[in-house]
Amino acid sequence: MNKGKASEGKMRKRKRWMKGCMCVLLAAAMVIMTPLHGGVRAESADKEETLVDEPTAAEETKPEIKPAEPENKPAGALKIESKNNAVPTYTAGEEKEWKFQVTNLTGSPVKNVVVQAELGDTADVWPFKTEFQAYRYEIGDMDKNQVKDFSCNFVQREDVQTSRWTIQFAVYAEGMDKQTQKFYVNTTAKAEGAAGEGEPSGDGQTGEPSGEEIPSAPAGGVSNGEPSYSGGGSGSGDGSVPRVIVTGFTTNPAEVRAGSNFTLTIHLKNTSKAVGVKNMLFDLSAPTEGTDEQTMAPAFLPSSGSSAIWLEKIGAGKTADISIDLNAKADLLQKPYSIDVSMKYEDDGSAQIDSSSSLSIPVKQDARFELSDFEISPQSIQVGEEANVMCSLYNLGRVKLYNVKATFTGDSIEKEEVFVGNVDSGAQASIDAMLEGKKETQGSASVAVTLSYEDEAGNVSEEKKELQLEVMPEVQEEAMMDSMPEEEKGGLPVVPILIVAAVIILIVAVRIISGKRKKAKMKNEEEALLDELYGSSEDERK
Repeated sequence: MNKGKASEGKMRKRKRWMKGCMCVLLAAAMVIMTPLHGGVRAESADKEETLVDEPTAAEETKPEIKPAEPENKPAGALKIESKNNAVPTYTAGEEKEWKFQVTNLTGSPVKNVVVQAELGDTADVWPFKTEFQAYRYEIGDMDKNQVKDFSCNFVQREDVQTSRWTIQFAVYAEGMDKQTQKFYVNTTAKAEGAAGEGEPSGDGQTGEPSGEEIPSAPAGGVSNGEPSYSGGGSGSGDGSVPRVIVTGFTTNPAEVRAGSNFTLTIHLKNTSKAVGVKNMLFDLSAPTEGTDEQTMAPAFLPSSGSSAIWLEKIGAGKTADISIDLNAKADLLQKPYSIDVSMKYEDDGSAQIDSSSSLSIPVKQDARFELSDFEISPQSIQVGEEANVMCSLYNLGRVKLYNVKATFTGDSIEKEEVFVGNVDSGAQASIDAMLEGKKETQGSASVAVTLSYEDEAGNVSEEKKELQLEVMPEVQEEAMMDSMPEEEKGGLPVVPILIVAAVIILIVAVRIISGKRKKAKMKNEEEALLDELYGSSEDERK
């Protein structure tokens, strides 16, 4: 009996071992067959093929989750309005506030809203004194349908006649194109004989204008002080004070760059019709700029010689020019800087006269930036595929870069534009683009990268760089089919059939072996039982 039980235990162990092997083989067959029969092939319009798993019954009941919509440019407009819809009226020399309001009608929030008055290139389109290089008003961020107020202070020029003018404003915002709106303003000419109380008129007499127009400065601004006697001499004889004024100035070059030399030419005029002036001494001084005590210095210094200029004389009603070579401090910010002009001269009676004037000279800072090395992944693509191009923009200059945009162009790729936005001085911005292959190249080909930006006045500048990208021919579907294994070309799935056949054969073999072993076991048990029976009978006989 013990021998039969031992044999039965061994048979059970063998059965368990065989069942384990069968489970492992079935699991392996399911894993191999799953990518061939458990998924469907999905194709995008022009992307490479990927396998998408078939949804299970549980997944089909889940609600569909849509990806976030890409952020589009806001539609609509940023509307500028004159408050109370009023048309302001200015008079010569009058400073007046003009109130406006901006309304966000784009239907979505916008960032970095800026309004700027367009001065034009000539005085014929701008009736006010130009005291600043740009009239720019930072509105900031605006929510949907939000209204914000801003105001402008303008001074009408003395030479403007009574007329109606069209003034144009431009509005900018991050991610939006420039928009313009026009407004009207009325001007009133200076009244005849309107010289101020106690102020001599242009011809040295009271009540009669000189009849000559004094030209205004072509850039920056000019202001003149009152002349004063310091005694000595008999004067002009008629009680009038000869006034020498600055009528304008020019710089060579026209744009003064920080850290560069330039020639300043000042235009002077003796407004008196009867009295000449002589022995004239001019001294120019600029305000001190800088925060570090070791680098603090006047904004402008003579590049050679001193800041004093001597002029022999200016006749009655005549004009003259004086010039000086100056250097603009290298670390100046981009804005107008003033120069004070003190004047000492004598009239015909040798009476000493002191006067002063001031100039406003706009200084430009050159935009200076660098692009890091381009990171291209992958280095080569097929027609219709995309390569990711990334780099960093470093603003190394002292001016802010506005509306920065990178444009990628080339014969081998589709045109791609990336809007970066505004980049502050000393800041860094990232450029990330996806370039799609359009045409096969012979090895690596050049792709042009054009970086455009605006300055404070809205003037657009561009810088160009290049990168290398290889575009290979598109792999045709027939070629892909030829390179595929036999089972993927649409014929019989040989591998799965072989695996299933092997599993079936294994199962049949296991059953046959199990049957034979079972029969052998039963035979052994019968023999043991017979041995037991016959053995006991023989013992009894003995």
